Amino acid sequence: MNNNQQRTRSIAVNGLLAAVICIVSFMPLRTLGLEITLSMVPVAIGASLFGSTSGAALGGIFGIVSFIQCFGYSPFGAGLLSIDPFATFMVCVPTRILAGFLAGAIASGIRRGFSGSKTSFVSFAVSSITAPILNTLFFMSTLCLFFYNTDYIQGFAGMLGAPNVFMFILLFVGINGLVEIAAGFALALPLSKALSKAFK
Repeated sequence: MNNNQQRTRSIAVNGLLAAVICIVSFMPLRTLGLEITLSMVPVAIGASLFGSTSGAALGGIFGIVSFIQCFGYSPFGAGLLSIDPFATFMVCVPTRILAGFLAGAIASGIRRGFSGSKTSFVSFAVSSITAPILNTLFFMSTLCLFFYNTDYIQGFAGMLGAPNVFMFILLFVGINGLVEIAAGFALALPLSKALSKAFK
């Protein structure tokens, strides 16, 4: 496959993944006010297949969509937006860009640093898991940095019986994080493998 064909393939697949992000972002599962999102699945696929640039771009699309949802669609996001719009943007957008970028960088690093028939599988598997983990880590870190001491988040902490910020993070995203990590592995890994083989 020549460079033009590879570029065309990359644009087509990334465009499709971006569309999937926009659709899936409006189909979250909600628990305790926090949305369980599968939007990191296409981010992980793009990061696995095309590296950090694709991961960052798709993560940015996810982040922008999630920020837009704060204007009335997401009750949790709307609550944050009413407190501090700039901080809400920081929670939604840069966190997803960084998660996608690092997931892609890790996948690319594995492919460059190791050889063998299973290298691609390992890079896909690691990216599929790290993308949702990093998303949750960065999202919750910035959420607590900007909003933990607000009455809004303290209300959730009190409802959960969380005595400190670390327990709040564990209780608030425990189920959500596990579901997103499991979905990342169960969906992103086989889809990355299938797309990789289809475009060889």
